[in-house]
Amino acid sequence: MRWDNLAENRAENRAGLFDAETVTTRTFDTPEFRGVTFHEVRARSIVNRVPGASQMPFEWTVNPYRGCTHACVYCFARKTHSYLDLDTGLDFDSQIVVKINAPELLRSHLASRRWQGAHIAMGTNVDCYQRAEGRYRLMPGIIAALRDHANPFSILTKGTLILRDLELLRQAAEVTEVGVSVSTGFVDEELWRTVEPGTPSPQRRLDAVRTLTDHGIGCGVLMAPVIPFIGDHPDQLRATVRAIAASGATSVTPLVLHLRPGAREWFMAWLGAHHPHLVRRFERLYAEGAYAPKWYQRRITGQVHALAAEFGIGPAQRGVVARRIPPAREPDLPGQTQLTLL
Repeated sequence: MRWDNLAENRAENRAGLFDAETVTTRTFDTPEFRGVTFHEVRARSIVNRVPGASQMPFEWTVNPYRGCTHACVYCFARKTHSYLDLDTGLDFDSQIVVKINAPELLRSHLASRRWQGAHIAMGTNVDCYQRAEGRYRLMPGIIAALRDHANPFSILTKGTLILRDLELLRQAAEVTEVGVSVSTGFVDEELWRTVEPGTPSPQRRLDAVRTLTDHGIGCGVLMAPVIPFIGDHPDQLRATVRAIAASGATSVTPLVLHLRPGAREWFMAWLGAHHPHLVRRFERLYAEGAYAPKWYQRRITGQVHALAAEFGIGPAQRGVVARRIPPAREPDLPGQTQLTLL
């Protein structure tokens, strides 16, 4: 595994983000972590700048983990594992890098005179509330540091473990802008079990949305990914938006599946095994690259927006303790970026 080449900017040949000497490899013989290897590292930095060409509505991110046991077959972050000489399939699901010093690094960064208090997004690469967080407990220290410096932040997750940190989120929201969004692209349980095998069920995620909103934490839902030909039937979209509305979500933002290198190969292999009759249709739909055609994205967005209006999903009400994650750009823009937990 290559650690030293993980430079903050490899084109400038800066020092790696962590050295081989700092890595401790562990396995745990518990059912939830069977077959998973954790590489504990002491990172050199934790606040990352989003590339300028990105369509994201934020400039800075914090990612305490690399790799994700959610094992979503479409996850676009899979490509990042190739930088470690690991494959973007099973290794991404089972070789997890844990930046054990993330809370202290962040606290130090926020205290720097050079830091201007910009918004920090979390969960936009891999999920900061994946199962590993239950053991390593990095997020309480991260949220506490952001709270203590009154630094605005947002969290996107598929993990119900976020409820563990509900009180910390409430405290942070008293002093700064806090956004929480839960990713739920569909409520079809059969589809969930095959494409997101390591995640809590869609209903459990929506139950978490209800708990957050009931405690004054306004929570939006990123309805992502909408998977063509498998999860885009009008009845499926209606069922999903209805369930999202019932959860008390403050907003719903649909995003169509996109397939970057690394994720594309893994997803297409899964598709060939589970839906071989759809392989050619996907190849044609994504013939121009990672994104579905604009006409398709517009169609899905229009359907979901109409359903949202029907079921009464609107902006967060006045007086909620926290505010939702900044809205994603409309999906018909070229180069739109799907958030990683998807």
